[in-house]
Amino acid sequence: MRPWHLGNTTVRSPFRLRDGLVALSTSSLQGNLRGEEQERAFRRLLGEHGIVELGDDDTYSVGRKWRSALNKLGFLYPEVPPASGIPQGEVGPIDMITPNGWRLIRADTVPAMQECFLRALAAHYIPSALERKFDFSVFSPLRHTLSIMLELERQTGESRLNFIEMAIVVQLTSGDDTLPDIVAQVLELRARRLVSSNKRKFDRQEREAAAELHKYAAGTFNDYADTNLRYLKATGLVQSKGRGLSFVPEKHVFIEKLIQDTNIPDSDRSYFITLCNGAALPTDNKDSALVVLDDLLHQLNKRGIPFNAAGKSTETPADIAIIRHQIEGILAERNEEEYAAQQVMEWEEIAAYMELIITRKGKKTLSNGEDIEVPQAEAPAYFEWVLWRAFLAINSLTNKPYEARRFKIDQDFLPVGTAPGNGPDLIFEFEDFVIVVEVTLTDNSRQEAAEGEPVRRHVADLVTYYSEQSGKPVYGLFIANRIDSNTAETFRIGVWFTKTDDKMRLDIIPVTLSQFKAFFEALFTTGRVEVGLIRELLDLCGELRPAHEAPAWKREIDATINQRIAALPL
Repeated sequence: MRPWHLGNTTVRSPFRLRDGLVALSTSSLQGNLRGEEQERAFRRLLGEHGIVELGDDDTYSVGRKWRSALNKLGFLYPEVPPASGIPQGEVGPIDMITPNGWRLIRADTVPAMQECFLRALAAHYIPSALERKFDFSVFSPLRHTLSIMLELERQTGESRLNFIEMAIVVQLTSGDDTLPDIVAQVLELRARRLVSSNKRKFDRQEREAAAELHKYAAGTFNDYADTNLRYLKATGLVQSKGRGLSFVPEKHVFIEKLIQDTNIPDSDRSYFITLCNGAALPTDNKDSALVVLDDLLHQLNKRGIPFNAAGKSTETPADIAIIRHQIEGILAERNEEEYAAQQVMEWEEIAAYMELIITRKGKKTLSNGEDIEVPQAEAPAYFEWVLWRAFLAINSLTNKPYEARRFKIDQDFLPVGTAPGNGPDLIFEFEDFVIVVEVTLTDNSRQEAAEGEPVRRHVADLVTYYSEQSGKPVYGLFIANRIDSNTAETFRIGVWFTKTDDKMRLDIIPVTLSQFKAFFEALFTTGRVEVGLIRELLDLCGELRPAHEAPAWKREIDATINQRIAALPL
């Protein structure tokens, strides 16, 4: 059987599709993406917006693959195959942004984005007029996978589906297979893997056996499984569980309602229309929406979280959605606070992620056998994320974890893009001072031009804000893999003039991620996890500014960090 996959293996991070749509929405290329010249132009557009790495390769395949991904999910109107007999005009103008595509562009929160992906994947069926190369009956891969997980939960008590189980069982089944038979295959594989002495070898041998049986390259099964898990998580219905996934508890009732819809499109025309507009969801129906709302209220009550629903209208699905989104926001904040409290126990993993960013390596296996990864295209977002986690681990913040970051996170607390412009990446407020953290992967002479003015402006804005609010001093901490001396000199001078020409002195300390990692690890290995030690270090580095120009100041900062590490008791 031919394996299937959701989304697109070229664009493995679904949320990047939104970035591509936003770029396209302001470009003259919208509706004009066909042909080598236009595909090259689309690739250049994606590169200019920092969405893809252009490098030296001037092929146009990237543009073609991105267009295909957006067509397949109904964010751009696809080309209707002539064999379907459907006039293109009945669907929409080729490669123009669809209603669900505009909905994704306008989504300004992660849950809103996830709903767009959910509507896209709930509308996605195979085989279809766009994908006919399958030898099974029409079915919904999304509902199929969720149904398998629900049956696993019924039989085992948990909905967990492991990576290898997706790779060589689930994505090789369809609606023609019965749920008990599929789950039996999953559990048989799980049992054999459980008793194997070498899990990696076991997985490799199983992939190779599947490759021989189904006549596909062994790597294809991993590529498809990785893509499937990423796009499933983009719906917000499931979350990571080890290398696999499980249901998001708050979404359980919603999932049960979603998979009850076993209808398939009654024609190619209706398929295209639904794909481009986004599928209807259970919460679009008042009765189902009320059932989902009641479950969310029950979850709040179970966790002891107060919520007053009195006087709130539930007359329409839109009314109910307002309350539901409020509750989901409250639950998300509570989950994030609990996640933040766990970080003190995760400091070694945090340091390992720093190492991946320093070395530019994609993956690392931890001492417990768990694999961690920093996808190359998402490295800037992971850089901000790992510093956020590091300060959560230090566990002395007086602001909330969701107030300390300006980037968005998903249900796994992983970053969804970088922090937006016009503000710092991270703001950490402590009892008697504030640290503003800015990070960059730029490490050449362009670093000063890209970071010098924005970093100083952001720090100056917060110096003004906190001087008026609490009088707390504000420190800037600039972190990169390499600090260009021109950047360091800008921060060493540390001056900013306000609109009224008032002169401000800014305390911005540039350090490398390697230096920060060494100090961070030393705090934990010596048992001296005290935020006061970080402030003391920043003060010592700042005091060195008058006596040195940038190159010497950088050397003195390095020496000071090493001295403070050596001074910590073992």
